[in-house]
Formats: sequence, C-alpha cells, structure tokens
Amino acid sequence: MKRRNLGWLLLGSLLSSSAWAESQLNLTKGVTDVSQNVYELHMLVMWICTVIGVVVFGAMFWSMIFHRKSKGAKPASFHESTKVEILWTAIPILILIGMAWPATTTLIDMEDNSNSDITVQVTGSQWKWHYKYFDQGIEFYSVLSTPKSQFDNRDGDNGEKWSNENYLLEVDKPLVIPVNRKVRFLITSDDVIHSWWVPAFAVKQDANPGFINEAWTKVNEPGIYRGQCAELCGKDHGYMPIVVDVRSEVDYELWVNEQKIAMTKAAEAEAQSLTAKLPMEELMALGEQTYAAHCAACHQPTGLGLPPAFPALKGSELATAPSKLGEHIDVVFNGRSGTGMQGYGKQLSLKEIAAVVTYERNAWDNNTGQAVQPADVKFIVDGTDGASISDATPVVEEAAVETPVAAAEVNLDDLSMDELMSKGEEVYNASCAACHQASGAGMPPAFPALKGSPIATGDVNAHISMVVDGKPGTAMMGFAAQLSPQEMAAVITYERNAWGNSTGDMVQAKDVAK
Repeated sequence: MKRRNLGWLLLGSLLSSSAWAESQLNLTKGVTDVSQNVYELHMLVMWICTVIGVVVFGAMFWSMIFHRKSKGAKPASFHESTKVEILWTAIPILILIGMAWPATTTLIDMEDNSNSDITVQVTGSQWKWHYKYFDQGIEFYSVLSTPKSQFDNRDGDNGEKWSNENYLLEVDKPLVIPVNRKVRFLITSDDVIHSWWVPAFAVKQDANPGFINEAWTKVNEPGIYRGQCAELCGKDHGYMPIVVDVRSEVDYELWVNEQKIAMTKAAEAEAQSLTAKLPMEELMALGEQTYAAHCAACHQPTGLGLPPAFPALKGSELATAPSKLGEHIDVVFNGRSGTGMQGYGKQLSLKEIAAVVTYERNAWDNNTGQAVQPADVKFIVDGTDGASISDATPVVEEAAVETPVAAAEVNLDDLSMDELMSKGEEVYNASCAACHQASGAGMPPAFPALKGSPIATGDVNAHISMVVDGKPGTAMMGFAAQLSPQEMAAVITYERNAWGNSTGDMVQAKDVAK
C-alpha cells in the first residue's frame, strides 16, 4: 500500500504544472505576453495529446488484457455503426477547433507590428549582428566578445570557460531596449540566411538577404536576455550570439544620450585622423589588434587563409604589389561581391582600416614598407581610381604621406531625357529597388513608396538632397560616396518620371554637384 501511494505521489508531482514549468526539458515561459501565450498554448496542446494518448492506449491495453484468447474471449461480429462513425469524426474536429482557436489568436498577435514605439533594423552578416535605431540615428555592430584563442582551445585553459554559464553568449555591444515599450524589428541580412532568435521573447525570424522580415516584442521585466543565430550560416555559425539588455525607461534614455555623445566624439576623432600621420609602429600595433578581432577567423592569424573560400594574404599579390594598394583598401572597405569578403567600412573607423591594411602589407614577411594613413583610405573610398594612390603618392615608412588634394575628374555633361531615364532605371534597379521595389511601391513604413510620393513629385532640391545625403534616423542612406553626380541625376530623374509620377523634371549632374 505504501509503495502504491508513493507511486501515485511521484506521478502526480511529475504531471503537475509547476514541475513541468521548472523542468529543463520544457519550454520557458519567457518575459513577454506573447511568450506567455506561446507557453500556455504549448501546455494546452500537450495535455490534450496526453489525454488522447492515455484514453487510446488505455483502451487498447485494457482490451488486450481482458479480452485475450487465453481467457476465452470470442471475437465479436458486427458491422459499422453510423452513430460511431459520426462520433469519431466529430470529436477530432472539435478537438482541432479547440486547439486552432488559441493558436490562431497567438499567431495573429505575433504578427501584429502596429503601433510600435521603437523600430530597430537587425542585419545579420558573417558572423555578427548590426543594429540600427531608426528614430535615434544610432547604429552599431554586436560581435562575440569571447577571445578566439579561448574557444578554439589555443590557450589550453578549459576550466574558466566551462564554469561560465554564458560561454560563447557574450558580446561587446548588446542591443538595448526599454521595458514596457513595443519594439519593432526589421530583420534582414547582408550575405547569407541567418535567423534572429531570442527564446525569452518568443521571437525567431529569418534574416534573408534582399528581404525584410518583421517581428516585435514588448518585454515586461528588465534584465539581460540571450539568444543565438538559429540558422546554419557558415563556419562560425556557433559564434554569433544575441544579447538584449532591457532597461528601465529612464536608464534607456540615459543610454541613448550616451550613444549620441559617443557618436559625436567618434565623428570628431575620425575628422582629426584625416590630418594625422601615424608612425608605422602605431599602425602595426592597431592593425594587429584589428586583424585578430575581425580578420583572423577567416584568413587565420598566420595569414595563410583557408583557400579557396578565404585566400591567403601572406605573399599574395593583393597584399604585396604596390600597384594593388588602392584595390587592397577598397576590398577591406567595401568587400568583394560574390565572395565571403564583406566590407568593413561601416564597422571600422578610417584609422582602423588604414592600420589593418598596413599590418597585412607588412606582416608575415610581406614587408612592403607601406604605411597607409586614414587620409589615404578616404581618398580611395571617395571614388578615386583605386591604383592612383600607389602610383602618385607612394606611402612608405620613411616618407610621410601627402594627402591627395584633387579628386578624379567628374563627368558633368548634360544628358537628354531618354538618356537620363535609361541610365536612371539601370541605377535604380541596382541600388534602390531592393528597398523601394521595382514598382516604386516600397515597403512602408521602413521604406516608403516613391510612386506618387511628395518627395518624388514635390521640391526637386529636397529630392536631390535626400539621394545625396540620405535622411538621418531612417533607413535612407546617402549615395554621394557610391554614385557619381551623373548617376544620381539620372536616378532622380527616373524616380520623378516613372510609375506615373510624370513631373517632366530633368535633373543634370551639375544640379547634383551644387
């Protein structure tokens, strides 16, 4: 009797909701209303399935035990019953409706991105996350902070990392959001498919290159919440964590102000670096540090790479030929399409890019003697011929770099309307259609429509300014560093006359150059 009572006690404790909630094998309840709904839906369906399983298997085993042949049971001979047929069709339908109703309600809630207080663009790339706050003008990259020497066992110390419950789940800059405010996420990718997943929020959304997926959250409790990329996105997929720091509204506003001050200081430091001439020793030290943090995972600390996906830099023509210096800078800043090499222009300062290029051209016995300055990087990325820097102003340790003062010649010739429309359509499809769509319908509210919009049918000077300089606090970036005045003039003309806009405006390169 005691054993029977103990068995029932154990069974009851295992099946209790609190035991299931605390079990590591169960879903977590999370810290949002949606995550709570998902948990309750999961438990409801689990108990329905459990009851069905107990009834079905109970009837089966009871029949096998008490109606077996050894007990003299005779098989019954009967035909189907219409009433039974109706019952075992109706009951499953009612059960499915009972599960579908809360499931549908929860799914609708998960997709309702309306009335958000904050919008954050989340962009995945190998292997980090980029966060951009549309309403604050704040953006930054979030990268795994665990040293590579620790997670590939090169330091031989396993004790510390295994004792850290957040091993491989720490980043240098977490995403910061306020408590009790609806945050909308626009999720995309720079390269391959990623997946932004934070279990405590019940948010898991694919980041697809060329597409914008949406999600949202409203967190009820301040704290640190962690997640990971949930899509196999490459060799370092396991080193792409997500950390969200949920703060009180007061602390969040303080953080926003701190970020704006830091961005202002960074911009000032960037401007000052353009007139500085750094010694080789400082460039090499900063370059080695930058290379270890951002390049060594693919190109290896030895510079030997992992061919063919990640070519060697040691002894390579790109990193040793004087005539390739401009191309080398351009590849580090803008990346190389069609390969695994991404651009670091948005992630690193001009000083860091100059330093890492200097390091790559002088480490591992490359020994070119070239010391690249931030002004040289600025000179290349502003649209100058990539090879001219090495030909016109060789940069070597013994000779300081003279900052180039003249840009390449710019074509300001006028074009006819047909030429502008043809060239504009080509530029639009290459640079604008991914966000504003080929039809000009956009993807509001992040990427507003151009068809019939005030910006494309109103003041032409405002339209030019938008394309040239972008619009702070939105996803609209300036194209002055990517397109020539003639290309910008053409695409503006196209936008003002395509899709029925028909303003008749012809914008020329000289209008943009003003």
